[in-house]
Amino acid sequence: MASNRHLGRIVAMQTLYEYDFRGGPAAGLELEPIFQRNLDEFRDSIEDTAFVEDVVSGTAGHQDQIDAIIAPAAPEWPVEQIAKIDKIILRIGVYELCLKREVPPKVAINEAVELAKTFGGENSSKFVNGVLGTIYRNSDFYESEEEPPAKPAHHQAKDPEKD
Repeated sequence: MASNRHLGRIVAMQTLYEYDFRGGPAAGLELEPIFQRNLDEFRDSIEDTAFVEDVVSGTAGHQDQIDAIIAPAAPEWPVEQIAKIDKIILRIGVYELCLKREVPPKVAINEAVELAKTFGGENSSKFVNGVLGTIYRNSDFYESEEEPPAKPAHHQAKDPEKD
């Protein structure tokens, strides 16, 4: 199922990238026909098409909210200046990490990094990892990997005045 979802994320990324690249709603495009064409190409390999549809519709439907989450995590890169493929991958990652929250945070980040390694530029994976890592660390659901300090054993010290 994991590799199946990975392929689903690829289809979602391709759909959202094409939609953005071709101008989206400003160009009078509809997302659904692009999604169906891309999904049809891989339908035999993807069992959970509802997952792919959710990633596409959820990412597109929450784009302004997602971009508002990305912006403070990449202050030197305004969202509109981020490379299109990196921006789409970040949007999918933020949707899964912050809004959908169905997979563990590390999985959402790792999946986005893997997409960036495969489809992005030379430094895309580092950029995506850095931005999503910052978003995660600043989130209210962040869980540190560090082990909490061990609590000292409660030894009852003898009180010399009571003896």
